[in-house]
Amino acid sequence: MFAVLSTARKSLVKVTAVVSFLTLAACDPSMFPAPSSNGPSINTDKPIPVALLVPYESAQSADNSMAKSIENAARLAMADLDGVNIDLRVYATGGQAERASAAATRAVTDGAKIILGPVYGGSAKLAGIPAANAGVNVLAFSNNPTVAGGNVFILGSTFDNTANRLVKYASQNGKKRILVVNAQSPAEMAGATAIKTAIARNGATFAGEKSFELSQQGVVQAISPIASAVRSSGADAVFFTSGNDGAMPLLAQMLPENGIKSPGTQYIGLQRWNFPASSVSLPGLQDSWFAIPDQRLVQNFSNRYTAAYGQAPHSLAGLAYDGIAAIGALAKSGDSQALTKQALTRGSGFVGVNGIFRLKADGTNERGLSVATIQNNQVIEIDPAPRTFGGAGF
Repeated sequence: MFAVLSTARKSLVKVTAVVSFLTLAACDPSMFPAPSSNGPSINTDKPIPVALLVPYESAQSADNSMAKSIENAARLAMADLDGVNIDLRVYATGGQAERASAAATRAVTDGAKIILGPVYGGSAKLAGIPAANAGVNVLAFSNNPTVAGGNVFILGSTFDNTANRLVKYASQNGKKRILVVNAQSPAEMAGATAIKTAIARNGATFAGEKSFELSQQGVVQAISPIASAVRSSGADAVFFTSGNDGAMPLLAQMLPENGIKSPGTQYIGLQRWNFPASSVSLPGLQDSWFAIPDQRLVQNFSNRYTAAYGQAPHSLAGLAYDGIAAIGALAKSGDSQALTKQALTRGSGFVGVNGIFRLKADGTNERGLSVATIQNNQVIEIDPAPRTFGGAGF
């Protein structure tokens, strides 16, 4: 016990906020909403000017390597387009909202017909304003729904989308009384709200909510109240917002010690519990449920990217590929209105390297996700991702 507990506590002490792949990408969203934009006319007989806003020239080395991976993925997607030529123009944002706004201004002045990026939510919000003034839409790499809307669309998988997929699956498989457990951080509280909305939307029953201070002591003190809430409410599932770089390793150890263990009380995760890879060996995460992209497509993209560039892609690189793929699919029609809001939000959506996705009129998105579990320390897909938007989860 003590070796596992020590590992879990070390994991928790390292963080003060949730920072996993699904964590909200916003840093400082602008208070000013971007005006609505329908979109520009394009000439599909000529290369389509596309601006890519990425955090080159950032003070953070991780930003620069991310930017390179995103650009590489965009160029890989361009090479895959059939009959569509794109003139990709790259603009450095330095990872700063003000620079992103200035980059967007330069991009539309240079004739960009659509903008891919930037990465961070606050940057996307500010970049959307000059883009909207020029009638240009923005496909940002953020997953923060608070910056979406008007001419700004987010490509990152959202808490709402993930929660809806998992609650619907749980409800269809006899796990309808769901207790929500979250840390008292902005990202995890937003995640809890998404879960509660999904519970109401999918005919499940909200069995209560337990939150805790995001610290080792806060988690330890919350264990008994969480276990008591499960028993008193009759919950048959607990939906956690925490990831393995936060509180989840400690929760997954101590709750089973207090009699709350999956699959008797089904553990469901808003975040991907197969990261890092060593997490799949945690006893408390066996038989849990969480959502992942179509792994066949993800692995295919990773292999192709690695073969082309000699290293694995950044986790956000696939979003750049998806953005180019969507632009190419629309432009292939030859329609001069291919990049308008109406075109971007077509109901049939698009196929990207993470599976199917579509953009919604409110600027958010829906993505086709698989439901996975962990058994014998291995990730197993138990409900495959839909291949069209008439399938499961939609």
